[in-house]
Amino acid sequence: MQHSGTHSSEGWENEGALSGLLIADFGRVLAGPYATMLLADLGAEVIKVERPATGDDTRAWGPPWSDGQATYFQGVNRNKESVTADLTAEEGRAAARALAMRADVVVENFRPGVMGRLGLDYDTLRESNPRLVYCSITGFGSGAGAALPGYDLLVQAMGGLMSITGDPDGDPMKVGVALVDVITGLHAAVGILAAVRHAARTGEGQRVEVNLLSSLLSALVNQAQGYVGAGVVPLRMGNRHPSIAPYEAFRTQDRLLVLAVGTDRQFGALCDVLGLPELARDPRFATNDQRVAHRDELCIFVGDRLGMRPADHWFKALMDRGVPCGPINTIDEGFALAVQLGLDPVAHVPQKAAPPPGLGQDEAVTPATLATVANPIRLSRTPAVYRSGPPTLGQDGPAGSIPGEAGSGASGTGASWSEVGLGVSS
Repeated sequence: MQHSGTHSSEGWENEGALSGLLIADFGRVLAGPYATMLLADLGAEVIKVERPATGDDTRAWGPPWSDGQATYFQGVNRNKESVTADLTAEEGRAAARALAMRADVVVENFRPGVMGRLGLDYDTLRESNPRLVYCSITGFGSGAGAALPGYDLLVQAMGGLMSITGDPDGDPMKVGVALVDVITGLHAAVGILAAVRHAARTGEGQRVEVNLLSSLLSALVNQAQGYVGAGVVPLRMGNRHPSIAPYEAFRTQDRLLVLAVGTDRQFGALCDVLGLPELARDPRFATNDQRVAHRDELCIFVGDRLGMRPADHWFKALMDRGVPCGPINTIDEGFALAVQLGLDPVAHVPQKAAPPPGLGQDEAVTPATLATVANPIRLSRTPAVYRSGPPTLGQDGPAGSIPGEAGSGASGTGASWSEVGLGVSS
């Protein structure tokens, strides 16, 4: 479905598993845009609805900058169109509503209740669009936590992630990326796909709700289940694992090396390579539960021996014996490793420029490509497609310029973007 005629690839609608799916994206910052970018990579048409003049908050979140755009924005907004709508004005609300009523999917992360005041809530839209899948992303749900601001850092703190992150003798630490937003975006994408499948079978849409706090608690997996199932409240352990040993970082002669020894066989191989075969037969270390119980003693033996040689020596020797280990790389080294392994971690997408004055959108030129992080999902028959780089603000016109029946206009009080916005990012 070429609703606006601005796609960078002819016949793009035949590419991707989700081709033909139209998503009206009212999300901003990270969780929502990440979800819709993944779906766009898989073929969906995503129309990003932004406030005039400023657009998505992350357009201004630099440095770093690339091609005049904040790399934060670039990281989650490829393969999308951008239209603007002033939701504080009747005309803007009417245009946004007309788009939403034609869409297969609506994604939004405003504060609970705001979309209802704008006439863009699920109950209103489904009257005219019963197949609509409507995904709402909030910080703490739509009930008692509806008024709480939903930012990744707050949820890392309030949901317990920071309490288990960092040195046991230091302060709690946040993870080095807005991980809760990313996890929530993944949950949103899964929920959307499940609901789209249901709509295809039954003709019935539904509401999909995800929130940052619930997503984090689910993502705490073994740590959360340890509390729910056994009443154990975990504490910070630095790089150690609560249930496995040796499973942490050790200092070698020149730098840190991580060991991830998860089986008795791997532990035996580790002991052989270290020249300490007797450790594998020591009753204190013969099984994993005993190694965990005597972790401090074990780590003295292992750490002393690892400190005798450089990390590269141990990496080769241990990996040759099937012992999981690796250096702590910087991000550039992580990308280099992925390239070395043939994982193609970088995709190059056409960066569509805004047209010069006097030219229509369809006459816009396509300059050099933009490097972007590749979609990690590999599909053998319908792989991810990279049609265009992140859009410039409003490059596809105001929301009302998108072909389609005009809506009747939203009723209600309206609200300013600053009042209704829900940022979901660190």
